[in-house]
Amino acid sequence: MNFDIVKNRKKFFALSIILIAIGFATMIFNGASGKGIFNFDIDFTGGTAIDVNFGKDVKNTDIAKVITDVTGQKNPQVQDVLGTDEETIKIQSVDSATRTKITDALKKNFNLTDDAILSVQDISGTVSGEMQKTAIIAVIIACIAMLIYITIRFKDFKMGVSSIMALVHDVCIMLAFYAVFRIPVNNSFIAALLTVLGYSINATIVVFDRVRENKGTARRMETSEIINHSVKQTLRRSIYTSLTTLFAIGAVYVFGVKSIREFALPMMVGIISGAYSSVLLAGSFWFTMLGKGRKKAR
Repeated sequence: MNFDIVKNRKKFFALSIILIAIGFATMIFNGASGKGIFNFDIDFTGGTAIDVNFGKDVKNTDIAKVITDVTGQKNPQVQDVLGTDEETIKIQSVDSATRTKITDALKKNFNLTDDAILSVQDISGTVSGEMQKTAIIAVIIACIAMLIYITIRFKDFKMGVSSIMALVHDVCIMLAFYAVFRIPVNNSFIAALLTVLGYSINATIVVFDRVRENKGTARRMETSEIINHSVKQTLRRSIYTSLTTLFAIGAVYVFGVKSIREFALPMMVGIISGAYSSVLLAGSFWFTMLGKGRKKAR
């Protein structure tokens, strides 16, 4: 690979800034128009749960279509109850009249009796404000811990900061993706976010580990050359790891149910973003932060 990553770092920075800016602009627009900055699912907002025994196999998409036709809600959750013909339907909170319309529509479209409607009840948001606050604190603590670990391992505080900057980039890209495509924000969002952070920091450490090795052996090379050479040495490993992971998650997305797809799609975006930030951004962040110390860093 003869492409000079460090020399073209401003182009990569600009691309990331544009993508993130689109996401945050979408959040502002959605918030101003009353839609909410994100499409928060009932895991965050609470809602109504309907348990139905269909007595036969029914496609979740067919059930979701009936619910959407009655309520206008575009993303009702339909979950199978394993080992039975029962389905749990979760939607945003509706009044008693709408509940009656939903149950009547289900009975009409699927030839159900009154006994098939097992329960209709309100549910509270499982991800309360306190849990959201705790999750944010946990992410911050994890980033601080990773910063300390990387600083000690590489004996370079700026490498630690560069790694965290790459993680922040990945978080912003995922937030932008959720905002633009209005993917429901639920428990899967937290799981996908934390998984991507762990994946991304691992790839970044691999690159910086090679930079550290080359700093000790390639003393006649400029710092920019060391970074480019290190990325070249780890590029094949980064590509193979990302592709194999994408293939696995892609299969889950193609063959999985809707709730699994809502986890798999952001994961694929996060994996691509993590590979991008580890290969093209992390080393460039470090080079930029060195400033006048670039010669000394050799």
